[in-house]
Amino acid sequence: MTFVPNTDSERQKMLDSIGVGNIDDLLQNIPSQVKLTKPLNLPKTLSEFEVIKLLKEFAGKNVSSESNSCFLGAGAYDHFVPSIVGAVLSKPEFKTAYTPYQAEVSQGTLQAMYEFQSMICELTGMDVSNASLYDAGSGLAEACFLANAHNRKTEFLIAGKINPSYLTVTKTITDGREYTFREFINNDGTADIAKLESEISDKTSAVIVQMPNFYGNLEDVYEIERIAHSKKALFIVSVNPMSLGLIEPPGKYNADVVIGEGQPLGISLNFGGPYLGLFACKNEFVRKIPGRLAGITEDLDGKRCFVLTLQTREQQIKREKATSNICTNQGLFMLAATVYMETMGKEGLKEVAYQSFQKAHYLAVEISKINGFSLLNDKPFFNEFAIKVPVSVSEIKNKCIANNIIAGFDVTSENGNTPTLLIAVTEKRTKEEMDKFIDILRTFSK
Repeated sequence: MTFVPNTDSERQKMLDSIGVGNIDDLLQNIPSQVKLTKPLNLPKTLSEFEVIKLLKEFAGKNVSSESNSCFLGAGAYDHFVPSIVGAVLSKPEFKTAYTPYQAEVSQGTLQAMYEFQSMICELTGMDVSNASLYDAGSGLAEACFLANAHNRKTEFLIAGKINPSYLTVTKTITDGREYTFREFINNDGTADIAKLESEISDKTSAVIVQMPNFYGNLEDVYEIERIAHSKKALFIVSVNPMSLGLIEPPGKYNADVVIGEGQPLGISLNFGGPYLGLFACKNEFVRKIPGRLAGITEDLDGKRCFVLTLQTREQQIKREKATSNICTNQGLFMLAATVYMETMGKEGLKEVAYQSFQKAHYLAVEISKINGFSLLNDKPFFNEFAIKVPVSVSEIKNKCIANNIIAGFDVTSENGNTPTLLIAVTEKRTKEEMDKFIDILRTFSK
């Protein structure tokens, strides 16, 4: 039980016990310029009813995909989430954002993990999946750890433009390991395959590619795979899982490790997170996979049951033998993705991917007809494309917001400071919404 002092004498007694005269002495290492020197400007006490009313007023000031047509992507997409997802997540036996540690965790939770893993393996074409990670960024870091543990090499080559957030997170998590990351990117954001092939060496631990890449383009993953394996490096692929309803899964082109952002699978935008990390690999790397795996077996009575079959976590084995110290799975969002995939089925996922693809191409063609607007490149893309614009992206975004449209993601700084807008289209966007967007962009025609 934690003791909380409620009186001045109790507080002073605690201070005396640690040899401190007063609170200021205890906080003397904090710079004076950041200390509060006057009472907080707090509003008067409110009732529950008044608090709820006030918070609704604050929430009403937010710009969201509920009130605006959303063309924002860059790793988070405005897909439709069936109501059954929220209904299952609200059940009290599931409603926790955390996940139990115990191997004897409830059969329902273990079955949800097992079903999720099975569906991710089907979707990616890989042998084994874990029960999820935090997000795609932490997944990429874990993939680098796995590659290094496998071949003891520390050089990682990046083919084409990957999400800058994923790379930043990966470099942060792997800091201190003396890993080196080298990028091979053409001016249009796609992989510089010729340079990759000339500079890969026996020192390379893995080649990393995002498919589709950060700008939405499809990379030549078959050629990149050949180059990676020619030097016995691992081939790590970051995927948008929704694209796998339409394009070939990584298992088909011999990926060793697959990571991805699971947000498109039944998870709302949530103002940027939290989300869901996907991690799958070939069976030969199963002992180096982070996190936990749920399996299916029979009990003493011959009845089907679920168990945690592998837990290479530092909390459960010797720390020096653990594959990772960041390996808590996203239990609630893992369940959301499971319910979503089960509800949509193969045909549903295919339909969402197909509609997203077709609508994105309609919008890209129409925008590229406007004077001053041009596609960053003419390479194939899925549901996202980058377009060079004749004015600052902020100017376009501000006018679009005034017309209830979230225009997209500003990638100007990623593209040599040429004003560039990254636009994503999902199955939710209607022709009327896209045409309204096009009409606004026409006002910037040069």
